[in-house]
Amino acid sequence: MKIDSPKISANLPLKNFNDIFQEEELEMCTVEDAVFENEIIERARLSNMVVRNGRFNHADLTNIDMMDVVFEKCDFSNANLSKSSIHRVEFKDCKLMGVDLTDARFGNVQFVDSVLNLASFGTSKLEKVIFEGTSLKGADYYNCKLKKVVYQQCDLDEANFEETPLKEIDLSSSSFNTLTVSIESLKGCIVSSHQATQLATLMGLVIKD
Repeated sequence: MKIDSPKISANLPLKNFNDIFQEEELEMCTVEDAVFENEIIERARLSNMVVRNGRFNHADLTNIDMMDVVFEKCDFSNANLSKSSIHRVEFKDCKLMGVDLTDARFGNVQFVDSVLNLASFGTSKLEKVIFEGTSLKGADYYNCKLKKVVYQQCDLDEANFEETPLKEIDLSSSSFNTLTVSIESLKGCIVSSHQATQLATLMGLVIKD
């Protein structure tokens, strides 16, 4: 699936992420080695920028608006990004363990070689989102709307998809031992033959050859 990549200008100047406290907005810049742990800022806006090696652990970034941003080797573990708007954004080799992404809106977003174990996506809308080589153990997708969402070689063990329709969602290249999903939500979901057997077993069917 092809998605729109972030539109990033060339030769972006270097800025300090803490400058966001002045205008609640950062744009057209590169940020290196930001330390923003445990900080609180609501309704901030990020656009046309690259962020490398940033630490945003336990930060409260509720309602943040991100557009045309690339994050490389950043840590958002246990950060609050609920009600955020995330469009044309890439997360590369990032750590987002336990991140709160509930009630968020995603469009043309890519997570590559990242860790989102125990991430919460509940009641979010995801359209044109690619998860590639990413760990999503125990991730919660309760009551989400997924449209053109791709999971490529991801670890989905113990992920929760209750009340989330999986029509046309391809899980076949990903892996899981257990998965929480409503039977009616599986209609049209694309799985491998091995996964089909796993899901049937999880739902109490006894398979006899």
